[in-house]
Amino acid sequence: MILKAIYPKLPMRDILATQHYYKNVLGFEELGNYGDYLLMRKDYVEIHFFTFKELDIKANYGQVYVQTEDIDALYQAFLTQNVPIHPNGYLETKVWGQREFSILDPDNNLLTFGQSV
Repeated sequence: MILKAIYPKLPMRDILATQHYYKNVLGFEELGNYGDYLLMRKDYVEIHFFTFKELDIKANYGQVYVQTEDIDALYQAFLTQNVPIHPNGYLETKVWGQREFSILDPDNNLLTFGQSV
């Protein structure tokens, strides 16, 4: 048996807000919109979202870790586009050998981007 890919499923309160953020702010493309289920992709990364209207964003622990090839360029691109960086997630090299930073989407799902150093 071979595992091929993983597609994280994150909660969203409003499909239009999630669609707008991932498409217009982060540059993802929409693969499918099924009313209460949304599929987005950028390069080799695919994220699925399910509607959870009662989501308390203060209690949301949805998280995704995305490996990238040029973390510094991605970080700079997000800064240039005024994408808010998580206050505890500015770009830095971690002791576990990853250079990484984090952002929060509109539903407080944490997206951490990293590259091996």
